[in-house]
Amino acid sequence: MNDITDPLFISNSVQIPFSDIDMSAIRSQGAGGQNVNKVSSAIHLRFDVRASSLPDFYKEKLLALRDQRLTREGVIVIKAQQYRTQEQNRQDALLRLQQLIQSVNKVQAKRIATRPTRSSQKKRMDRKTQRSNVKNMRGKVRDY
Repeated sequence: MNDITDPLFISNSVQIPFSDIDMSAIRSQGAGGQNVNKVSSAIHLRFDVRASSLPDFYKEKLLALRDQRLTREGVIVIKAQQYRTQEQNRQDALLRLQQLIQSVNKVQAKRIATRPTRSSQKKRMDRKTQRSNVKNMRGKVRDY
């Protein structure tokens, strides 16, 4: 996918140089036998949004996100440990960063308020009446 010298492509006109991305290898969590204590195959990626070379549009949108991967200081933290090799985890972390940044560029479709049809309202009221009758029949039996 990406070589360590290639920039990370967000769109045709937006790229992130690898000097903006801080990656370090750490030990993976969880089971894995004796090898897990010797090999640092997980990747800890940190991307400072405020100090990056991203356009202001992307910075504002990213900082406005309510995402647990974004710290108060404006740093995106991604931990990739799904794969057994460091290189696969590095590619996974970069892909997840790329997808996160690309997701803020998508414009949400504006919701158009609609009204329920008259027949659907009637059906709903009929169901409520029928249910009410069923519950009323469950009451005590009275002799009149």
